[in-house]
Amino acid sequence: MPRPVPGRWSWRAFCYVGQPLGSHVNAEARIDLIAQAWSVLSGLAPADRQAQAMAAVASELVDDDAGLIRLLTPPFVNSDPSPGYIQAYPPGVRENGGQYSHAGVWALMAQLAWAQTQPDPAPALARAWAWFKHLSPAHRAVEPTQAAAYEIEPYVMAGDVYTAAPYVGRGGWSWYTGSAAWMHRAAIESFFGLQLGADTLQLDPALPPHWPSAELTLRRDGRSLHFLLLRCEASQALAQAGAWHAAGGPKLLLPGACLAWRALADDGCFVVPLLTAAKPDRAALHRSSGPAKDPLTHGSDR
Repeated sequence: MPRPVPGRWSWRAFCYVGQPLGSHVNAEARIDLIAQAWSVLSGLAPADRQAQAMAAVASELVDDDAGLIRLLTPPFVNSDPSPGYIQAYPPGVRENGGQYSHAGVWALMAQLAWAQTQPDPAPALARAWAWFKHLSPAHRAVEPTQAAAYEIEPYVMAGDVYTAAPYVGRGGWSWYTGSAAWMHRAAIESFFGLQLGADTLQLDPALPPHWPSAELTLRRDGRSLHFLLLRCEASQALAQAGAWHAAGGPKLLLPGACLAWRALADDGCFVVPLLTAAKPDRAALHRSSGPAKDPLTHGSDR
């Protein structure tokens, strides 16, 4: 793989002698997935740097043929000073350049957040769906070549998937509950866009562009709230939904609109149109409500 042009991603950290980690000057761990993901999720990086970070993930860390998202590349082998225990793992295993599920899910969430700021989000959303399938054991298990290499359960998350020969695609450390929780959050909070508060909720979906519709049921505090997401204009949503799930018919809920769910008298049914001009300023919402900022993502690979 040729050396990339400097200035295309964020550094991960600095070692104690001041040498950067995750920079184009490094022979090993030239780029790190966590720094790229959190430069977007934190809201710290400006728009052009976020675009660079996600492009670098796609070009440097994702292997679509094998269905893998590497934590870093190239793996650590002879680095001095040593980054610590991860260099003790074989190259391409766990944190030493494997597909580490926690970080892979963060990259997926970052891709979905970044997609929502684009004038045409469809290509970025399609890429996010491909990354979801790379991380999903169920999808890996139905792809013939990937399933043969994976060799662990198709119904639970793995902590990691190996990325180096002769074990490319082999699953490791299955039943990894922390990764399962993050994967669940990515599906509900990032794809469906559910942001649930103590008294209110919002849905700002980022569904894959080939999905015409989706349903979500939320059971909370004795209530069942049903949401039907339709790829149609707001003016067509109620007509297309008909009497879905409710004798009186559903109500319209625009993407990003605030629903006071505790004020509802009973269960509720809502239709969310995915094509509407009344969209919130997603970039502004992301900047104001994103996770705590990580100063380690502030450096650029210049």
